[in-house]
Amino acid sequence: MSLKFLTELSDDYKNLFESEFGYDVIIYAGEEPNIKEIHAHSNILCIRSQYFRSAFSNEWAEKKDGKFIFKKPNISPHLLDIILRFIYYGNIELNNLQGTDVLKLLIAVDELNIQSLITYIQEFLIKHQTEFLNQNPSGVLETVYHHEAFTDLWDFFLEEICKEPKILFNSDNFVNLKAPLLELLLKRDDLDIEEVEIWENLLRWCFNQQNIENDPKKWNKDDIIKIERSLHRYVPLIRFYDIEPADFFYKVYRYKDVLPLDLINDLLEFHIVPNMKPKTDITPSRRLCLKVDSTLIEPKHITLFASWIDRKDSSNYYNLKNNPYYFKLLHSSNQDGFNTESFHNNCDNKGATIWVAKIQGSTQLIGGYNPLDWEGNKWKTTSDSFIFNFTDIKNNSTVKYLGYVNQKLFAVYCGNEYGPKMGYLNSYSSKNWTNNNNNNGSHIYPNIGIPDKFTVENYEVFQVVKKKK
Repeated sequence: MSLKFLTELSDDYKNLFESEFGYDVIIYAGEEPNIKEIHAHSNILCIRSQYFRSAFSNEWAEKKDGKFIFKKPNISPHLLDIILRFIYYGNIELNNLQGTDVLKLLIAVDELNIQSLITYIQEFLIKHQTEFLNQNPSGVLETVYHHEAFTDLWDFFLEEICKEPKILFNSDNFVNLKAPLLELLLKRDDLDIEEVEIWENLLRWCFNQQNIENDPKKWNKDDIIKIERSLHRYVPLIRFYDIEPADFFYKVYRYKDVLPLDLINDLLEFHIVPNMKPKTDITPSRRLCLKVDSTLIEPKHITLFASWIDRKDSSNYYNLKNNPYYFKLLHSSNQDGFNTESFHNNCDNKGATIWVAKIQGSTQLIGGYNPLDWEGNKWKTTSDSFIFNFTDIKNNSTVKYLGYVNQKLFAVYCGNEYGPKMGYLNSYSSKNWTNNNNNNGSHIYPNIGIPDKFTVENYEVFQVVKKKK
């Protein structure tokens, strides 16, 4: 059908809606004193809305004088008019609406089960109306959280809050946040705020819930029991070992009466005894997800490496939220030198590692993944290792090359005279490295643009650690 006829068809349905000719549906939209009677046609509503189709087929609607009657006090007349115009002739204009009204429109569309519009409005909110999240972050989060169909919007807003947690934590309404939402937030590894601030805000929320003053000296036994019960489910979610000693003393230890005794004792020992490590398994630091201890790479590259390790399709790469690995710095030539003995002292028997090297005088970064370890003096066999090449690591539009091993018998070589050696990509106790993979007839690794000879400015090795579920 030509565009001309489609336009005519749309105009005809628009005229039908506005003229109300032959209507058999009456919808009372809004609440007193702003109720408005709106007329529509049941056959059109049935075709375009699952809600109305079910309503008519199951006789949900009241019928009076041959007309179907609906009451929608939760949908304003203005928003219902927008929805009906979309139903009749496919027109939808959102630019003139405030963000809160667009969210209300989305809620109404969800109730009326108009799937195409649910997707469209979520995309619009993500692109154009995110500023209203700052106005009432807890209210917006709770609204979206309680609608299963708003998954795109939920994921986006949650990531925005995790990137800028103070939007939520510094708001007056934070203390009214529902418990399940607070728990969900505290579980996030990508919550980008100092751990002591998370703890302080948890306390603020708790004291508001219990209507108790933030002064341990004034608490009686009943107050302590109430606070303990309120905090119980959240205490395991706080990464107390990431809190600095002074903050621990002044901002955590003073609340020792409402915290588990074993936890307090372990934290005291950790902060007082030199080189003391936590006695029990602890939830890893959020910093490992948000920041990488490197002068060469950024967190976005960590998620890329993790995706390559698990051979993810490019359309399904990990992000900071679902990345299943931590990357712990083991060796940096800037700090530890190029001596291969230093490399092996730091990296042997550490399991899987990723190494990266900056080529001097260029923006190029190369590296590789060894899923085994670097201990021994022999070739090691694997089909899961790979090397990579970034032509410009600082450029977001970097062209990246990735080569998995072709002949797994010569994937990794562990020798004391070498640093990270993969196939015939050779690192020595100097800044001058070589790459014979390009020229070797067996092509241990594909030719991905790494030079035959090059000088390394700096290289780093990271232990790849699987997160605990």
